[in-house]
Amino acid sequence: MDYQQNTQKNHKMLNQTSGVLVIDKPVGMTSHDVVQTVRRGTGIRRAGHTGTLDPRASGVLVVLIGPAVRLSEFLTTSEKRYQAVMKFGMTTSTYDTEGAITSQGREYNFEFEDLEEALTKFVGEVEQTPPVYSALKIDGRRAYELARKGEEIEMEPRKITVHSLELLEWEAPEAVIDIHCSSGTYIRSLAHDLGEEMGSGATLINLRRTKNGRFTLRDSVSLRKLEEAFANGDWYRYLIPAAEALADWYTVELSFDQVDEVRHGHRVPALEPMEPGSLARAISQEGELVALVEYIEEDQEWQPRKVFMM
Repeated sequence: MDYQQNTQKNHKMLNQTSGVLVIDKPVGMTSHDVVQTVRRGTGIRRAGHTGTLDPRASGVLVVLIGPAVRLSEFLTTSEKRYQAVMKFGMTTSTYDTEGAITSQGREYNFEFEDLEEALTKFVGEVEQTPPVYSALKIDGRRAYELARKGEEIEMEPRKITVHSLELLEWEAPEAVIDIHCSSGTYIRSLAHDLGEEMGSGATLINLRRTKNGRFTLRDSVSLRKLEEAFANGDWYRYLIPAAEALADWYTVELSFDQVDEVRHGHRVPALEPMEPGSLARAISQEGELVALVEYIEEDQEWQPRKVFMM
């Protein structure tokens, strides 16, 4: 095989590569920086993450590569879990240590039980006002850009869901809290609001994402190890099949013939009744993600909606 044929074969293999890399993002890098590192290391331009982590935060960052990026809309809304360290007695303009100190020396003479009780007020479906220094857009411009220019802006509160808050440690003035919440929750705002509830003010000083959807830190690889694998050419060992990203979905197992039918947009029979409009993952007998399918009640069939195996 000559050089040109070998190059074409490698390009074809890269174009067909699809899956998930679960990365333990280090402090100091943006989520975009990590995606760029993955693009350079894999040689695959089609890559994206499923939920931004601030540069000062570390932990689980799910990166989709190849055709798997089309799963993004289903994974960006996944629930998240964090371990946060909050410092009471001070506040900042950004609600974390990046901003200017706006108050300091406020009293924090409360006990573990007092803080634990206050946390219960933030559990459930609640309204939360995002920080002014955030990437949310206002009239097409980032809120933090307007804030840095000194423009007066008012952030609209949004509904979020906090499934649980557990106080792990309280050693004044710092608390360590485990947070299980919906996508779109600002932990900085939670720290600020909790500080106001306690009358002391509070600032987020450390944040680590421990879970994103079904993926946890146990599924992750450090960026340093991944970069070593890029250099050695064996990074594929960290690639998780795209089907695993939706492991908690209902599964339609396809026969060899049905794989071909679904690939061409044809429906396949449903083996049991489902809720109208239900979505499922259709996989081959080898466990590869073939398509996302939707249940059509009238015909009791699965209709392909997104096909991944071409």
